[in-house]
Amino acid sequence: MSKEHRAGFVNIIGNPNVGKSTLMNALVGEKLCIVTAKAQTTRHRIMGIVNGEDFQIVYSDTPGILKPNYRLQKNMMNFVDDAIGDADIILYVTDTVEKPDKNADYVEKLRGLTCPVILVINKIDISDQPRVLELMAYWKEQLPEALIIPASAQERFNLDSIFDAIVERLPVCPPWYDKDTFTDRNLRFFASEIIREKILLNYGEEIPYCCEVEIESFKEGPERYEIGAVINVMRDSQKGILIGKAGAAMKRLGTQARLEMEDFFQKKVFLSLYVKVDPDWRESRKELRRFGYEE
Repeated sequence: MSKEHRAGFVNIIGNPNVGKSTLMNALVGEKLCIVTAKAQTTRHRIMGIVNGEDFQIVYSDTPGILKPNYRLQKNMMNFVDDAIGDADIILYVTDTVEKPDKNADYVEKLRGLTCPVILVINKIDISDQPRVLELMAYWKEQLPEALIIPASAQERFNLDSIFDAIVERLPVCPPWYDKDTFTDRNLRFFASEIIREKILLNYGEEIPYCCEVEIESFKEGPERYEIGAVINVMRDSQKGILIGKAGAAMKRLGTQARLEMEDFFQKKVFLSLYVKVDPDWRESRKELRRFGYEE
C-alpha cells in the first residue's frame, strides 16, 4: 500500500544575520540564497523546493525582520508578513548570539498561529552547552507549542532532525509544483543575486544598501550565456566608488560574479556591467515594482 503524499509551504523567518539563508541552502542542497555577514542580505522571498517520492517541501526564505526606514524595507517586511500568513509550517530561526527578545512583536504573532512552529536555535557550534540549554528553556517558555531544535546550518549539524520534523508535520496533499522543479525563480534572478552578493562582499556599509541590480539582457547561445546588467545607485559618489580607480573595482566585481555564475549555470558566461544613478529607487513605487518589490 503506497504512503500518503505530503506537501506544504515551510516559511523561514527570523531576525537579520541568524543564518536563515545558510539554513535554507543547506536544507535545499542548492545555493539559492546569497549569504553574507551583512544585515538585509535577503530582500525577496525565495523558494527552494525539495522533492521525495511521497513528499514535497516548498521552503521560502524571507528578509530579516527589521523596523522599516524607507519604502523598500516596508515592502521587504510585507514579504515576511505574507510568509507568516500563508505557511503550513513556520521555521523560526534564532541563534546563540542575538538578544532573544529582539523584535518580540513577531514572536507574539507566532503565539497566535494555528500552524506548527519549529524553532531552530542556530550557530550552536560557536556556543557551549549551558548557554544552549538556557536558550532552549527560554524559548520553551516563550513558545510552549513550538518544537525547539538546536542546530548549526554552517556545520550541517542536526539538519536531519529539522527535516524529519518538517516531513512529519506536512499536511497530506498532492505536490504543488512539478517534481523536477527546485525553485520558483528564473536564471535572470539568480544572475542579479550573484552580482548583488559580490557587491555586499566587496564594498563598505553604504554601497550595498543603495544598490539594486537589474538584468537588462540575458541571451543563451550554444557556447555561453551573454548577460548585461545595470547596477542602480543613488548618488554619483556611489557610482565612482563602485567603478573604482581606472575601473579596477568594477573589473574585480565582474570577474567574481562571472566565475560564480559559470559555477551556478554550468556554462561559460560573458558579463557586461553598467552603473546608473537613480536617486529615488528605494522610495519610488514605480521603480520598486520594476525591481519586483511591489505587486
